[in-house]
Amino acid sequence: MGPVLAGVLQLLALIAALALAYVPLGTYMARVYSSDKHWRVEKWIYKGIGANPNTEMRWPAYLRGVLAFSAVSVVFLYLLQRLQGHLPGSLGFKAIDPDQAFNTAASFVTNTNWQSYYGEQAMGHVVQTAGLAVQNFVSAAVGIAVAVALVRGFARSRTGELGNFWSDLVRGVTRILLPLSVVAAIVLVACGAIQNFSGIHEVGQFMGGHQQWNGGAVASQEAIKEVGTNGGGYFNANSAHPFENPTPFTNLFEIFLLLVIPFALTRTFGIMVGSIKQGYAILATMATIWVGFIALMMWTEFAHHGPALQIAGGAMEGKEQRIGVGASSIFAVSTTLTSTGAVDSFHSSFTGLGGGITMLGMQLGEIAPGGTGSGLYGMLIMAIIAVFIAGLMVGRTPEYLGKKIGTREIKFAACYILITPALVLIFTAAAMALPTPGNSMTNSGAHGFSEILYAYSSAANNNGSAFAGLNADTQWFNSTLGLAMVLGRFLPMVFVLALAGSLAEQKPVPATAGTLRTEKPLFTGLLVGAILIITGLTYFPALALGPLAEGLAS
Repeated sequence: MGPVLAGVLQLLALIAALALAYVPLGTYMARVYSSDKHWRVEKWIYKGIGANPNTEMRWPAYLRGVLAFSAVSVVFLYLLQRLQGHLPGSLGFKAIDPDQAFNTAASFVTNTNWQSYYGEQAMGHVVQTAGLAVQNFVSAAVGIAVAVALVRGFARSRTGELGNFWSDLVRGVTRILLPLSVVAAIVLVACGAIQNFSGIHEVGQFMGGHQQWNGGAVASQEAIKEVGTNGGGYFNANSAHPFENPTPFTNLFEIFLLLVIPFALTRTFGIMVGSIKQGYAILATMATIWVGFIALMMWTEFAHHGPALQIAGGAMEGKEQRIGVGASSIFAVSTTLTSTGAVDSFHSSFTGLGGGITMLGMQLGEIAPGGTGSGLYGMLIMAIIAVFIAGLMVGRTPEYLGKKIGTREIKFAACYILITPALVLIFTAAAMALPTPGNSMTNSGAHGFSEILYAYSSAANNNGSAFAGLNADTQWFNSTLGLAMVLGRFLPMVFVLALAGSLAEQKPVPATAGTLRTEKPLFTGLLVGAILIITGLTYFPALALGPLAEGLAS
């Protein structure tokens, strides 16, 4: 079997698995967030944190819950790292430096999971499990909660109430993320991923020296890392490491895990707004972009010119032999089109245009299908932009799901789509203009510029993957990337929740003959076009200086 055919067959198997999980998981999540009953363990949690899960919140109160919980999480994770040298199970590792501790705390709380450290050489068991793994669960649950609040904004009328943040947060963990992660961890352990709390031990000699490895609760963290679209690896090699990703099967399984909730949430959305077809329209938009990007990536990585690449069956530099070009391409596109950031190959070693595809996937806003929750609310914002454009074209007030998109709503949507590009481009320009940050680049020219552009695209879009050539463990990058993560996560949430509150206060508008049918293929095409055009106009100059210049020159 040729490598191209193997890649295509793996893609088809992945699509079939996602299709089988779509209806049951999407329906189940809709029931989770529509139920008025609480599990006993959930009641204990509410009592412990002093929250009343039955109190409805308007958008300012919901936002305060999101921000307060996240702020406390940042402080807790920061202190845990700073005190690591005094904690049991630290494996002898010292406390994390202040700038790196801030960067890591901001990274995991914002669901970015950017790592400017070597996991197996810096973090002990307590920080990994009680700190990083816990944030993998709750940061993902925060994203789903905000998405559900926006969906309720569309579904409800003549009220500003969006549900209860604490109830949505706890249910996301106990009823969705935790059960899925337990099953996934068992599968990974059965396939060879490690799960222990062993210390550092020598495994033999390597290049004249002694090679050492430490164990850890790797399978359980790998499971929630993918299920929650987190991406932070236990080891520096991330999902290219055989302890995290032992076989070609686990590689495909991990891709399935990072995609299944974001795709299934479109059905949850359709059920909660009372129209399954609306959910299918959003699904079709996400799937079109995802499949299109994979096709482009496979083409650039398989068909790149050069006798060495042809003999190897594709551009194999930076890729695992046991995984291959096809599966690496699927993983790279899936992890950058979601907010996962896990890698089974090194994106810096992709062809010039291939690296550009991974970068563009993040710059779209990671909405195809995006992160757990963040992908859905990002796509719904783009849907509002699309119906607004359609309204301008025909000269009527735009409507979406029975709600008028007026001046207030479009301002919230516009602010949402402007925040992240502003962060990416401003920080990138500053890093290139100042003398010190450039010293962190391993490469010069177009590829060196791509390293910095990729880093800020990854941070501001809460992805977390790296181009692998940039030394980001400096005060400048730890501080600015951490700031980009925080602002890129929570400023958009402000406008999402404000938009949700505004929509929930409206009364439904009856559909007429002139209403744009947003469940039809025409709207899907309009939405795909709006996403690509808006992103292209925003980032094309920067992309032309980096991956496009490199790709055309090779």
